[in-house]
Amino acid sequence: MADEPSVLPPAAPSDAALLAALSAIQARGAIGEASLEHAIAHADRFVVALPSSVRTLADLGSGGGLPGLVIAVRRPELSITLVERRHSRADLLSRAVHALQLTDRVTVLADDVRVLAERSPRSFDAVTARSFAAPPITARWAGRLLRTGGVLVVSEPPQESADRWPAPLLVSAGLVDQGRDQGVRTFVRR
Repeated sequence: MADEPSVLPPAAPSDAALLAALSAIQARGAIGEASLEHAIAHADRFVVALPSSVRTLADLGSGGGLPGLVIAVRRPELSITLVERRHSRADLLSRAVHALQLTDRVTVLADDVRVLAERSPRSFDAVTARSFAAPPITARWAGRLLRTGGVLVVSEPPQESADRWPAPLLVSAGLVDQGRDQGVRTFVRR
């Protein structure tokens, strides 16, 4: 990558508001983790993996707001699009964005990622995906959304698998694997 990943900021005063927003989403069944503190800690790994040069980000399959809402709170300089095709979850995300006072820079797209790719191809500095889809689908959409030099950060299962991201898949999507660290893998768009 061209520049170093950002350093994780210290806990912000808004963490209480973030925890409250995520708790409300969890109460509606859109977050399955028992511990929101652990879920936020995992989302913070996405924050660390994002280079400081990133200004625009699309979070695919935003679901309950992890990692998208955490990134939005931790990185106030970013313009973020949360993509969630399930309208009930998109509504929960919209409510959280309002509660966290992020409406000036966080947009919730209640539609399929295809719509965003058609509307804004190759225009994002970063794409994140926590539980979006299988690697071939995630790579394809990220490849269509990322500008040259942009980064894809994905959550990885606990067990490393050499064939999870095969070279032909990455080549077809224009992605170069930058490696795995603490449960997230980063790719750069050629």
